[in-house]
Amino acid sequence: MDFLTLFGIYVVVVLTCIALVCRYSGQQHSPLNSLYSFALKRLASITPKWLQKFSQWTLHRLFHQRSNAFIYLHILLEGAVYSEFTYEVFGFCREMDTTLISLSVPYILLAIKTFFFYLCIKTDPGTVTKKKVAGQLHIYSYDRRLFHPGISCSTCQLVKPARSKHCRVCNRCVQRFDHHCVWVNNCIGAQNTRYFLLYLFTVCAMAFDIALLTVDMLLHVVLRTGLLGASYLDENGQRQPAGFLFVVQHLFLTFPRIIFMLGFLLFVFFLLAGYTMFHSFLAVVNQTSNEWYKSRGYVCQHCHPSTAADILCSPVPDHSKRYYYSRGVLRNLGEIFFPPQPVQKKDN
Repeated sequence: MDFLTLFGIYVVVVLTCIALVCRYSGQQHSPLNSLYSFALKRLASITPKWLQKFSQWTLHRLFHQRSNAFIYLHILLEGAVYSEFTYEVFGFCREMDTTLISLSVPYILLAIKTFFFYLCIKTDPGTVTKKKVAGQLHIYSYDRRLFHPGISCSTCQLVKPARSKHCRVCNRCVQRFDHHCVWVNNCIGAQNTRYFLLYLFTVCAMAFDIALLTVDMLLHVVLRTGLLGASYLDENGQRQPAGFLFVVQHLFLTFPRIIFMLGFLLFVFFLLAGYTMFHSFLAVVNQTSNEWYKSRGYVCQHCHPSTAADILCSPVPDHSKRYYYSRGVLRNLGEIFFPPQPVQKKDN
């Protein structure tokens, strides 16, 4: 059972890392930052200079410049999962009399997800331009806490509307800026947040449905083969009843690719389910992730290196004004799915 122990350790380590990232994400001083700085110092002493420069260039290229790398990775992983599902799981499910309607659901979800994925990539998130800025300035009022009137973007040379932010990856100011998503190589803003939410929901539904069909297939295998009532000879030659761990080991050795795919799907589902719940909560209270982080004094240190003046002037969390733009659940959701458009003044 050594492989099960190693797999259990792997799962615990992965879940612990996810929990730590969620707990300390965006904080300037955290155990993760301290551990990261310590590891960098240790590795720098033994890593060749050319490898350090190459690693820094690669990370900068992937996360701080526009790149389609994660789109291709997304398609590759999705293709691998659906290939395995179609090649093995689909056939086993048909032998076990699973209906074609149930087996067609993952492919329907794939088509819907691809549609929203494409819209996330191609839809303009709400770029602040010279032609639109006059109208965009009137969409939201300034809360005079996170957003102040009369402040211009030093790069775009335009007055910043409330709730907007300059994205250094895309090199543009975005109305109702949420975040820059590397998986769609685009900003998430006023005009495509709805597509991003629907994309997250469909990805979660895809992972859950394929995992459910796979678990159902494996349960049928266990029941049909009588594994639960089987027994085996231990190292002392004594007959022992097959327990849960024996069944798992047997399935892993019999269907290694299917078990690996199932583990990957469960990992993706729980990770994205938490992320989807977070963005759903933000939609309900009419807040962006950028505002959520800024209201707690968290900023990206790569895009906004802290100085002594920044530390003195950084916003102090004020829970009473956290949901300044909230207008009720229905109106908040309506604003997501039917975003307000800038008023265009007609030329006389």
